[in-house]
Amino acid sequence: MTRILFLCVANSARSQMAEGLARHILGDRAEVMSAGSQPSKVNPYAIEAMAETGIDIGHHRSKSVDVIDTQALDLVITLCAEEVCPVLPGRVRRLHWPIEDPASPDPSLSPEKMRHRFRAARDEVRARIEALKDELERSGEMNLG
Repeated sequence: MTRILFLCVANSARSQMAEGLARHILGDRAEVMSAGSQPSKVNPYAIEAMAETGIDIGHHRSKSVDVIDTQALDLVITLCAEEVCPVLPGRVRRLHWPIEDPASPDPSLSPEKMRHRFRAARDEVRARIEALKDELERSGEMNLG
């Protein structure tokens, strides 16, 4: 079973959506988790964006990368774009998906604009996970058939 960690700074939006999507798309053929270097709380817009697709991440909690056994991982996917992504020591396959953080402290952004930002990030993450699934199947790293 492939063990995948989605990693960003706050573990509040992109990595949480990625964890929910990967569990849905990859099923029990992969162990999927997410964490952050400075965990906060799961963003309500992330929960809402995922609920629109029928995936419930309302029970997810932000976790520190310090509680993850990084030696047991097969793949680490960082999702940071404009911020500095955490770096894990050790030898593990790494992918970097620079996806803009949909969360914004800008008070001028309307709730609908925030929903749009989260939907866009969710859809980009979904497309990348679908492509990853195809790559893992072709390489034989994961038997998903």
